[in-house]
Amino acid sequence: MSQAATSHECPHCAVFRQEIAELKSRLAKLEKNSSNSSKPPSSDFVKPAAALKKSRKNRKPGGQPGHPKHERTPFTEQQIDRRRDYSLDRCPDCAGKLKLLEEPASIVQQVEIVTRPIRVSEYRSRACYCAKCRKTFIAPLPREVRKTGLLGPRLTALVGYLKGGCHCSYSTIRKFLRDVIGVTVCRGQLRKVCGKVANSLEFSYQELLAALPNERQLNVDETGHPENGERLWTWCFRASLFTLFKIAPSRKSDVLVEALGTEFNGVLGCDYFSAYHKYMRLNKNVLVQFCLAHLIRDVKFLVGHPSAKNRTYGRRVLNTLRSLFGTIHRRDQYVSEETFRKALCKRAEALWVEATRGVPYTREAEALAKRFHDHGIEYIQFVTTPGIEPTNNLAEQAIRFVVIDRKITQGSRSEAGRRWLERIWTTMATCAQHGKSVFDFIDTTVRAYFRGTPCPSLLFDDTG
Repeated sequence: MSQAATSHECPHCAVFRQEIAELKSRLAKLEKNSSNSSKPPSSDFVKPAAALKKSRKNRKPGGQPGHPKHERTPFTEQQIDRRRDYSLDRCPDCAGKLKLLEEPASIVQQVEIVTRPIRVSEYRSRACYCAKCRKTFIAPLPREVRKTGLLGPRLTALVGYLKGGCHCSYSTIRKFLRDVIGVTVCRGQLRKVCGKVANSLEFSYQELLAALPNERQLNVDETGHPENGERLWTWCFRASLFTLFKIAPSRKSDVLVEALGTEFNGVLGCDYFSAYHKYMRLNKNVLVQFCLAHLIRDVKFLVGHPSAKNRTYGRRVLNTLRSLFGTIHRRDQYVSEETFRKALCKRAEALWVEATRGVPYTREAEALAKRFHDHGIEYIQFVTTPGIEPTNNLAEQAIRFVVIDRKITQGSRSEAGRRWLERIWTTMATCAQHGKSVFDFIDTTVRAYFRGTPCPSLLFDDTG
C-alpha cells in the first residue's frame, strides 16, 4: 500500500486494526505456558513440545562403557547383629578332607525386620501410705514418661517423619502402625503426636527465623497455600546454611519486613514480583538480584508473540541472554577470574543495550524495556558482586517439595497445622542441605523435648 493510500485510510479500518492488535495480544496472554512465563508446569493444558534431542543411533540402553560402577556401602562391624559362616567339610568331587583357607570369604549382607519391631513398657506409679501423717502419696513418674504418652520418643519421631517427609495421611500412618508395627492408634492420637513433634521443633525454627536478618545472601520465593477455602502464602527463604518456610496470610512486602526488617543489608535473590519492588523502596540498604531465568521466559513470550515487531525484538534480547549464560557456563575456560569478569561485564552491557534500544511501540516490548530502565542494575547485580547467583533457582528448587506436599495433603486446616508444616518443611530442607538424617534429627529433638533438656540446633557446623 502506498503512503498516500495509508494517509487517507478509512477511520473504521484504523479502529479495526487496533482491535485486531488488542485481540492478538489477549490471545497471546491466554496461550502463556510454563516455558514462556512464570506459570507452573501443572497449569499447562498441553505441555509445550520438548526440544528435539540429538539422535544417538549407536547407543544401547542401560549403563554405558566406562561408566563408573555404583555400589552401596557395606554395613560396618558395629552394624551387624549376627554372623554365620558356611564352609565345606568334604570335597564335593572325591569326598576328601578339606583345609580351610585364609582367603577373604564371599559375603552377602541381608537386612530384615524382626517379627515384633516394638518394645512395650509399662510404668507403674505406686501408692504409699504414711502412718505418721496418715496420708497416701503417689510416686511421681519421670517427666519423660509423662510428656511422651502412648508412643515412645522414637515412634513419635517416626510418625512425624511419615507425616511430614513421606506425605502420608493419618489414615495411611494408622494402617502402617497396625499392619506392620502391630499397634492400633486412632487418627486423633496421631494428630496429637504430630503436635508434640511440632512443639519440639519450635526452638530450632525460631533460631533460624532470628538468624534471617543477619544473612549475607537470601533467595526468596513464594507459592499459594490453601487453608479452609482461603488462600494463604508459603514463603521460602533459602540461605547458604539453612532453608526456612513461613506461611503468611499475605503475599505483600509486609512479610519481608516482618521476617527481615528494614535494615537488612544483604543480597536478595528473587523474581520480578511487585512485593520485592516495594521492599526495595522501604529498605535502601538491600541489594537485589532479579532472576534471569524468569526474564528468559518473559522474553520467550515475545519470541512467540503474534506481532512481528515483538518477535524481532524478543529474538535480539534472547540471543544476548544466551550469550551471557554461555559466558557463565564457560567460566572454567577463562585464564583468570579477572578475564572472566571482563567478559561477563561485556555481555551484561550488550544485554542492557539490546533491551533498551530499538524498542518497538508495542505494549509488551515497552514493558520489558521499562524493566531495564527502572531496574537494569538489579538484573546484572551478580556481575559486580561475586558470589551472587544470576537466577533464583535455589529457592525454586527448595519450594518444589512444598508444592508436591500441598497437592497431596491439600494444605492445612488450622493454625496448629500451619505451624506444623512450617517447622517440618524447614527441618527437612535444612537437613537435606547438610546431608543430615531428618529422622535422626527429629528423634534427637523429640527426646530432648520430653526430657526438658535443650533441643538441638539446625544451624549445623560442618567445619569439623
